[in-house]
Amino acid sequence: MRTTVRLDSGLLRDAKRYAAEAGTTLTALIEDGLREVLGRRRARKAATLPELPTFRGDGLRPGVSLDDSAGLRDLMDS
Repeated sequence: MRTTVRLDSGLLRDAKRYAAEAGTTLTALIEDGLREVLGRRRARKAATLPELPTFRGDGLRPGVSLDDSAGLRDLMDS
C-alpha cells in the first residue's frame, strides 16, 4: 500500500543514511520502526498487574495505622 508521510528533513536524511548503511530500504526501515513501537505498546497492554491475595476479616485492629511503619513493625514484633 502506498501512503504519504511527512518527515522532518533531518530525520529523513538520517533515516536514508541508516538504511543505506544497513543495506535495507527506507520503506523497510520505517516498517520495522512501526512494528517495534506497536509491539512495545501491545506488550505494555498485555502486562497486567499480579493479582494480590485478599483475606476475609474485620479490617484493621483498633489503633493500627498503615501510615505508621514504625508502629506496624512494633505491632508485628509483639
